[in-house]
Amino acid sequence: MRSKTLAHAIAMAAAAVANSAFLFIPIASQAQPVPPAQASAPATATLQELTLQQALTQADAANPALKTKQAQLAAAEGAQTDANALLSSNPQLSVDQTRRSVPQAGLGSETRREWSAGISQTLEIGGQRGHRRDAAAAALSALRSEIEDARRVARTAASERFHHVLALQQRVALEAEAGKLFDDTAAAIQKRRAAGEDTKLDANIATVEAERARNQLALAQEQLLDARTELAASLQLPPGSLPQAVGEMVLPQSKLTLGELMASVEAQPRLRALQDRENSATAKLRLEQASVYPDVTVGLNVGREGPNDGRERLTTVTVSVPLPLFKRNASGIGQARTDLSQVQIERETALRDARASVSSLWLKLTSLESRVRRLQGTMLPALADNQQLSLKSQRAGQIGLLELIVVNRQALDARRDLNDALADYHATRHALEAAAGLALEGNQP
Repeated sequence: MRSKTLAHAIAMAAAAVANSAFLFIPIASQAQPVPPAQASAPATATLQELTLQQALTQADAANPALKTKQAQLAAAEGAQTDANALLSSNPQLSVDQTRRSVPQAGLGSETRREWSAGISQTLEIGGQRGHRRDAAAAALSALRSEIEDARRVARTAASERFHHVLALQQRVALEAEAGKLFDDTAAAIQKRRAAGEDTKLDANIATVEAERARNQLALAQEQLLDARTELAASLQLPPGSLPQAVGEMVLPQSKLTLGELMASVEAQPRLRALQDRENSATAKLRLEQASVYPDVTVGLNVGREGPNDGRERLTTVTVSVPLPLFKRNASGIGQARTDLSQVQIERETALRDARASVSSLWLKLTSLESRVRRLQGTMLPALADNQQLSLKSQRAGQIGLLELIVVNRQALDARRDLNDALADYHATRHALEAAAGLALEGNQP
């Protein structure tokens, strides 16, 4: 009889929570948004509401790795400007002035002032300008693709952390409701024990369940604080400001197919950047090979020489060509070949890894989607029915304390499982979109 009275106390608390639509789990796509928990933030911190789109926009504006890549753009543009110049070197202007003292027989020395001026220009004859221009253009294109890739990495990280915070907010709300249920149960048992209607064992069982619920709530709050801190750091939010994720954890309407994902793999920014780096390395190799041909220096000089009464005007054209007998630029060519081989290996490895990653993540995403739909479509409705049946059975005196606790704990564990599965689903989906090169716009599902 004591177990029945104890079960009656627990049922009263459970019924009060059930009326608030907490433990009666919604079916399939009828999931309701859970209000974010406020208790998880420290007293000195302020919560800043943040949607997924706002988080992605903030990641674009404040991510340090992205800003570092963008800062390199000026150097690459300057290199391209130099490569597009008509000639690789500037002309050289020379001016000479000579004061000559010429002895005269029987006379003093005659002073003659002579001068000359000239201009010379070094010309490349191996097509180096075109190779240099191609290398600079490919390097600039590669950097722009790397900037896009850095933006994608920043957005993916922000999205994963955002959904982690959102999942933990819902977990905290779930644990808070569970704690309220078991606290009300323990309080009711203590009153009945004081009245002599229940045993100390019954009170201890209720107290342990309430304490376990408080421990789960404290653990979830600590995890939420850590997740909010990580998200705030990645978004470079002001000190003392923590994000409060706004949104719902549901399955998106659009589905990804493996064929479409594989078709878009090579279009992802990182592989485009590696392809451009390979093109730049190829052009640099051709530039080093063309440097074997000697540069020709052409000069024009004019000057005045001779005595004051019979000056001569001189015009001289010079052509100088170094003889490539000993130095054949072997070190430059060898280094260029090495750089080209390394970037080719890196691109081939990245392409293989990207395809393998897409295939693996797609299989994981398919499994997670199936698991979420099973939880929503089969287990959660069955547990909701079990809770309703357990309340009716308790009122009829057919079940006791342990049976009712088991039913309530199953419902709570099912909600936790669904929340964790949805969090894993969103993290995997964003990782898959990033690996396949799909746009990550941050639209709420």
